[in-house]
Amino acid sequence: MTDASIQKVRVAAAHDGAAELIVTIVYGNGAVSEIALDGHAGALLMENCSATDPEELVGQPWTRVKQALATSYNRYKLDT
Repeated sequence: MTDASIQKVRVAAAHDGAAELIVTIVYGNGAVSEIALDGHAGALLMENCSATDPEELVGQPWTRVKQALATSYNRYKLDT
């Protein structure tokens, strides 16, 4: 799935009114999916891609989205 990349990005309001990024991913076989990133994951994606505007994310590989989601999720892990 290394040929998957961001095709489109839009800002939307989450159920609580907070801003989130809706990222459209297009895969090498033509399949398309949308992924919602909360504010934290969206900020991580922007930072990891050195983007200052959501439109600058277009063309970035899917792995950047995956990394932002994983990092955002793992912020809740407690060291035991």
